[in-house]
Formats: sequence, C-alpha cells, structure tokens
Amino acid sequence: MPKTTLITLIVAAIGAFCTPAMSAAEEVIMEQAATPAPTKSGHVTINGINYYYQVYGEGEPVLLLHGGLGIIEMFGPNLAKLAETRQVIGVDLQGHGRTPLGDRPIDLVAMGADVSALVKELGYEQVDVLGYSMGGGVALQMAAQAPESVRRLVLVSTPYAKDGFYPEMIAAQAQVGAGAAEMMKETPMYKSYAAVAPDVSEFPKLLDAMGDLMRRDYDGSAAVAKLTMPVMLIYGDSDMFRLEHVVAFYHKLGGGLKDAGWMRENMSKNRLAILPDLTHYDIFVSPKLLETALPFLNGESGAKSWAEQVEGK
Repeated sequence: MPKTTLITLIVAAIGAFCTPAMSAAEEVIMEQAATPAPTKSGHVTINGINYYYQVYGEGEPVLLLHGGLGIIEMFGPNLAKLAETRQVIGVDLQGHGRTPLGDRPIDLVAMGADVSALVKELGYEQVDVLGYSMGGGVALQMAAQAPESVRRLVLVSTPYAKDGFYPEMIAAQAQVGAGAAEMMKETPMYKSYAAVAPDVSEFPKLLDAMGDLMRRDYDGSAAVAKLTMPVMLIYGDSDMFRLEHVVAFYHKLGGGLKDAGWMRENMSKNRLAILPDLTHYDIFVSPKLLETALPFLNGESGAKSWAEQVEGK
C-alpha cells in the first residue's frame, strides 16, 4: 500500500485533526496560539494512569475531552471561546499528550471511570461534559457510570456502537498500528504529540494501543440507557458515521419519536444537531460547534412557541 494512502487511512480511522491546506508544523503553531494559558495544571494518578490536566477560565465547570491522537489543545479557538464564560477542565487521555500510556490497554469504560475519579479528585462534585470522537466515548461511559456527576452531556461525532461507522472506516481502523509510526512523523498528530509527550518513543506503542481499541467490537446501548442527564448529540453532515446510526442513537435517548406539539409540550430534553458543511476532521475547530453546544450547556433555548410569538412574549 502506498505511504500516502496508509497515512490517509490512519488519519481517517482515528479521526484525528488534520487540515490538508496546512503543514504539520503550521497546524501545531495554530493550535497552540489559539489556546489561552491555563490557570492551573498538573498530574493526578488515577487507577495507575498519571493523567495530565489543565484548567482555564472561570464559571460553571465543563470537562473537555479530546479525540484519538489529539491533545487538550486540539479544540483550539473553541477552547478559548468556551473559557471566556466557563471554567474549562481539559484532560490528556491515556497515552495522549502529556499523559503516559502506562501498562493498561486503552479502554473507553476504564477511562470513563478514570475521568470521573479525576474530576472528583480536583474538587468538582458535578460538571458539564463535552467529548469529541474517542473523548465522546469516554464521556458517555463516565456519564453512564456516575450520572450524578454530569449535569449536561454533549457528544460530538461519537457513535454508541462499532457498526455506526461506515464499513470502509472499520476496515481502515484495522490498519492502525506501530508500523505506521515512521510514516506519520510529518503529520499534525505526531507533531502535537512530540511537542508535549514525556516520552516521544512511546508513539508506536500508542498506535498499537489505539489499533487494538478500534479492532474490538463494542455496543454501548446499555450505557446509553443509563444516561439520566440532558444529552446533546452533534455530528457533521459529512461525518464518518451512517446517518441511520445517528438517528438510532437519538431514538435511544427518547428523541425523534413523536411530534413536539405546537406548544413544545412533547419536546424531549435531549437534542440532536447535524451541522452543515462539516466532517469528522474539522467539526471540533468549527465555530458552529460551540454556537450549537454552548446554549445547551447553559440550559438555554432561543426558540419560542407559536403562541409566545403571537403574544409577543
């Protein structure tokens, strides 16, 4: 398989950040420049993993969880914007960024338990959570295991089961492994990792661990059924998931099952957004993401019923 084809497959399979118009170095510089300086940072060891975290801004706390082969700063301008009105807790997930891989396999259920414990260790009883891609899977598990600790949950470009991916994506995920490490050294995924990782030589091991994660079958329907808090699902209209899967996810949350009523009396507490002109690889830095998610996280709605509009309320 040609080198460029393999790299493209891995980037697509993991859903990591990559803007083709920019060089890897430019991507890292842009990401770092768009992120404000944290007010607090450090490491907390949870279940044998020495997690790195950063805290930004002031206000109601929101936990921000990055995608596969990403780091806290991958949200770039969205992180900065969110920190203007919220206290943002960013975490480098197991094996990513400044958090060492350790000896444990990468597992969404285990990391969900880890971040729940980490939030409590940092002194938060309850937080809002926004997770993208793999980070969304971790957020889903956290919220299912400890629903009392999550006030509102936003899952961005996140499937609940492996069969949500298009078939070609599942095939691409099977190709991820240490053998591609050398070829990926000019990608933004590696450049960002190398800029902050405590041991850059672990990158091939990280690819192996991510490949192992993605080759496993899974179905998180049982976890979805345990979600008691308001949930918003956000996808790009050209995401890596079948639209049937997206709709099925929303149905599992009780949404999209009947008309809302002209007074909005049958509205589900949960929300679904499919954002136009976005893919899995750019949704996390698009301003549309925060424009969509932030009102939900704040418990706001700009919509008025027909009756309220007529009465001028």
